[in-house]
Amino acid sequence: MASATVSPPWTYTLQLPRDPRAPGVARAILRTVLRVHGMAELIEIAELLASEMVTNAYLHSSGPYSLRLCDAGRSRIRLGVRDTSPHIPAPFRRVADTPTELAERGRGLYLVTLYAESWGAVPLRRGLPGRGGKLLWVECAAKTPW
Repeated sequence: MASATVSPPWTYTLQLPRDPRAPGVARAILRTVLRVHGMAELIEIAELLASEMVTNAYLHSSGPYSLRLCDAGRSRIRLGVRDTSPHIPAPFRRVADTPTELAERGRGLYLVTLYAESWGAVPLRRGLPGRGGKLLWVECAAKTPW
């Protein structure tokens, strides 16, 4: 069987159902994609960021959601999560209050502000079939040793 190669820039999109197992599936696929593209040094941070966003989509939206993985060049990856909820959470609105020590919620997405190189949100238009909700994205990069 002939092997295939994918040249940068590459993109993968994983459609996820409303299923409590879906965030784990997303993490496993993310690890695989990063390994096969020679970006294993990004696995730990990318998995943390994707996990928080995908879990947030599962918990706070009412429909299916997706995880998109994009090569962003120079050992960088952009992760995007699209879901059906129009609510953009605080860290993505640039209102990143530090959760209190005893807070039961709000810690996960706060990690985005600590570990992502950059992040943002895009509200998606309503009124079009299959549209509405939001897209949250983050970028992370391999740390240089110096």
